[in-house]
Amino acid sequence: MELNLHGRTALVTGASKGIGLASAEALASEGVNVILVSRTQADLDVARQKILSRWNVSVHVHAYDLSDSRNVDKLVVEHPGIDILVNNAGAIPAGNLEQITEDRWRQAWDLKVFGYINMCRRFYGEMKSRRQGVIINVLGVAGEKLDRTYIAGSTGNAALMAFTKALGGSAGDDGLRVVGINPGAIATDRLITIMKTRAQDRLGDENKWEELMKPLPMGRAGTPEEIGVMVAFLASDISAYTTGTIITIDGGAANRGPMF
Repeated sequence: MELNLHGRTALVTGASKGIGLASAEALASEGVNVILVSRTQADLDVARQKILSRWNVSVHVHAYDLSDSRNVDKLVVEHPGIDILVNNAGAIPAGNLEQITEDRWRQAWDLKVFGYINMCRRFYGEMKSRRQGVIINVLGVAGEKLDRTYIAGSTGNAALMAFTKALGGSAGDDGLRVVGINPGAIATDRLITIMKTRAQDRLGDENKWEELMKPLPMGRAGTPEEIGVMVAFLASDISAYTTGTIITIDGGAANRGPMF
């Protein structure tokens, strides 16, 4: 399937690893020039070289902390005229209401929840002036399958789901589209590290971490690449009638029903 994305420009946050990098790679494979943003310069440099070694596109990187809205303002000034924005930065810590302090809650939301909102506010306005652009917010299935042991993440993702639907519902009036993706359990470096620790604790061998994935749908976690290709599809004109909605990619977990 030809996505007809060649020559466009995408800005991807949280782009040095995991879903963000996979999204940037999927877009680059379609000839999209990419701007990678995350907080760690060394990881960005590795990601940049990986993409440049495979595809003939331009790659710019910025080591910015997007919990600081001044960095959002910098990005709009430095990269006006982007065609695609992929919001993906931020990891909200697990824990229940008693375990997540106000400071931890606010810090996590400043990066993910308010970071996404601020990025959308600034880039939506710029895109609206040209009546051209697509915004894709990568959220998380915890926003629809609520979990008290991940209360800050569930609440934050649910808020961003509502935000994405509200903004995207009328984006077509401005010539734009805003959509969301809810990944389920995805085998990022972060998840694998967590599962290896659990496998060591439970099974006495960190290399048996994949055994702990067997209760998941299809007996495995998803891959970052499976999210990245959906990002590329949603960014394309082939998906031109998709806006104001959330695509769930979790192997069916959210609607699987009771496990026992």
